[in-house]
Amino acid sequence: APFYHINTSDATGRNVSLNDGDDEYEYEDKYAELRQSLNIMSLIVYCLAFVLGVLGNGVVIWVTGFKMKKTVNTVWFLNLAVADFLFTVFLPLSITYTALDFHWPFGKFMCKLSPTISFLNMYASVYILVVISVDRCVSVVWPVWAQNYRSVRKASFVSLGVWVVALILSTPSFIFIYALSDDYKNESVIQLGLLRQKAMTITNFLLGFVVPFTVIVSCYAVIIHHIRRNRTLASHSRRSFKIIAAVITAFFLCWAPYHIIDLLDLANSLLSVRSETLDHVTTFGIPIASGLAFLNSCLNPLLYVFMGQDFKDIVRKSILNVLETAFKDE
Repeated sequence: APFYHINTSDATGRNVSLNDGDDEYEYEDKYAELRQSLNIMSLIVYCLAFVLGVLGNGVVIWVTGFKMKKTVNTVWFLNLAVADFLFTVFLPLSITYTALDFHWPFGKFMCKLSPTISFLNMYASVYILVVISVDRCVSVVWPVWAQNYRSVRKASFVSLGVWVVALILSTPSFIFIYALSDDYKNESVIQLGLLRQKAMTITNFLLGFVVPFTVIVSCYAVIIHHIRRNRTLASHSRRSFKIIAAVITAFFLCWAPYHIIDLLDLANSLLSVRSETLDHVTTFGIPIASGLAFLNSCLNPLLYVFMGQDFKDIVRKSILNVLETAFKDE
């Protein structure tokens, strides 16, 4: 499952391979009832994300890829939907894993592939949002240049570049996720695993959250500054600005808890004696943070529909027309 360090020989929970076995099992028993409740909640969230994500992103792919005229905006939103669709297609693996009380029946390869797809989705989504933000910023600050040089072909090449970067950044998950499954009680293996976990956690936090968030906030600070000085521009860009801002806000609200919990979990694993307080936090936090991150994959289509038009217009118009309005270039 994505966000769990799976041990296919003995898959009992997060980071079992990085801690002393007896202590971990005592901890699992102590919080068994709580974890069971959280697991049920996770199953509901995962199933909801799967159904809404496959249907919603499938519709967006159909509209942007086959029904609408190709524009720069439709290229961005098509790639965002493909990233989320790819992620939700693999959700049944996580649903099964959670339903079987964290027993992984799909073998070593899928054990590696499932979390890799999750991080591929995270990186592809966040860097497409970065590209959208830079694109909007350029369009606002240098409108003449943007009108002359923005093209579907260039947007397609940029999108391809984003996917290559996302694939490179998510590859370590595929390489290292199973590294500790054979002999996790060996001290040297534990230390190597901690080093890899630390590297992956910090890399995901910096390159999957801090850096893109900084770029996006900077872009929107520049956009807001220019819009305040130009009322015509503010009126012209209001709809697309609201939609993109909502998508970006949803992404960071859904992923911030995951990164925070992951950092806390890492900090706890590096302590000579595990903190009981941090154990409490991660016990509650891991399923909730993972569920929020999963839900992000199905939110965007809902945002496109409900922010692209007033609700009364949605009732009167087809989903196709609503999405076409949402993705229309300004």
